[in-house]
Amino acid sequence: MKHPLSLWLAVALMMFPQIVETIYSPALTDIASAFSVNAEQASQTLSLYFFAFALGVVFWGRMCDTLGRRPTILAGLLIYGIASIGALFVTHFYLLLLMRMLSAFGAAVGSIGTQTAMRDSYQGHELAKVFSIMGVALAISPALGMLSGAGLVNFGGYRTVFIGLAILAVVLFLWSICRLPETKPKTVTHISFIKTFLRMIADKEIVRNVILIAFFNINLFSYYQLAPFSFEQLMLTQQQFGLTGILLALGVGLGSISNRYLLAKKHTSEQLVKLASLISLVSGCLVFVLMDSIWFVLPVIGIVIGYGIAIPNILAHALNRYGEQKGTAGAILGLFYYIGLAIGLMVAGWSQHLGLLLTISSAVLVFASLKYRTQ
Repeated sequence: MKHPLSLWLAVALMMFPQIVETIYSPALTDIASAFSVNAEQASQTLSLYFFAFALGVVFWGRMCDTLGRRPTILAGLLIYGIASIGALFVTHFYLLLLMRMLSAFGAAVGSIGTQTAMRDSYQGHELAKVFSIMGVALAISPALGMLSGAGLVNFGGYRTVFIGLAILAVVLFLWSICRLPETKPKTVTHISFIKTFLRMIADKEIVRNVILIAFFNINLFSYYQLAPFSFEQLMLTQQQFGLTGILLALGVGLGSISNRYLLAKKHTSEQLVKLASLISLVSGCLVFVLMDSIWFVLPVIGIVIGYGIAIPNILAHALNRYGEQKGTAGAILGLFYYIGLAIGLMVAGWSQHLGLLLTISSAVLVFASLKYRTQ
């Protein structure tokens, strides 16, 4: 079967929302100084980012079914680009937050639009393999963002980060104009958003998928949110923290390789999600025990291995029963799990204890995975 959707373009579009978030993290200190705000205020952008992202997922997902995949993705990229350029010129912190939220709203199209196009182009076991590749991209993108952000800040301060984001916006927009096909099937049924919403919120399998996706993401992003403070308490530098992104990216790669190997051996997605949840729980407990030393980073690798195994399998099958309205259903699914992620990261920020958070979050994953089904 020939697939007109460029896999490399799809990978780039899936990665860039998280790169937009994490490339900003190394610039927080510089931003706090430039806008005369304290560190707590400067760092309170992660939850705002994902709340705006959740709204974007709903809007763009609906547009995917209404306007088509290609024009929707191009429109989202355009808004993202405008926000990125606008951030270069703001002089007030609240305007910077507004530009960040607008960029998150636009960037959301990279998640929902790309997932919808991939579900149009691939099916079944082949789709799971493609999502496995995406799992690697999604999990290494925060590390790539952190490393890129650190380099840009060292080169020219926080404004250099926003210049880099603006360039990324232009590149993705032009690439999509040249290589992004329309994948919307002719048989898409335009079903009421409210009707689909009510159907999905009453669907126990959807609720279980939302819990699994949200908590695997909470595990991943809580490290990027809380570990910098753990490094500070251990008298380590933020540059050293940034380097751990490479280690975790290797862990995600190992998780993805393991996922593809186990799928090739005919293990089911249900089995792999349960395995990933157990790996996460054991790793979370080890992080809890080792929080007083730098060695806590090692079991975090297990957290990202679990993420790399679970997420592609869950995403590949989450909307099996919503084939005629993939865009709208995908938007609602994204709304649910991104709001869950935003709330989870708010709780994580209040707790300021990575080990405890990972242990509790992973225990929820194990419980939720017990009855996980792909059909």
